[in-house]
Amino acid sequence: MESIDAAAYFRFAERHILPVPAEEDPMSDETNRITRLEETLAHQAKTIEELSDQLAEQWKTVEQMRTKLDRLTERFLSLEEQSLEAPGITRPPHY
Repeated sequence: MESIDAAAYFRFAERHILPVPAEEDPMSDETNRITRLEETLAHQAKTIEELSDQLAEQWKTVEQMRTKLDRLTERFLSLEEQSLEAPGITRPPHY
């Protein structure tokens, strides 16, 4: 597995993920950056929660469909067995 160069990662993050506007006060830069990181984290946490809720709903739907499929399969097999037990087709009396 390839190791990650931390300095390169932070340079990439500063340029592409969280661009920091040039300001004169370095503390303000850090405060702004931390604030944006917290906002990003809050947004990602909300997105994860929403996706988790959607996944739970979809799982319920899948389980309901699986139950219906099982019932339909049993019904089909039952009807198939009944059709096999029916008497064979005979010639009508007028032949």
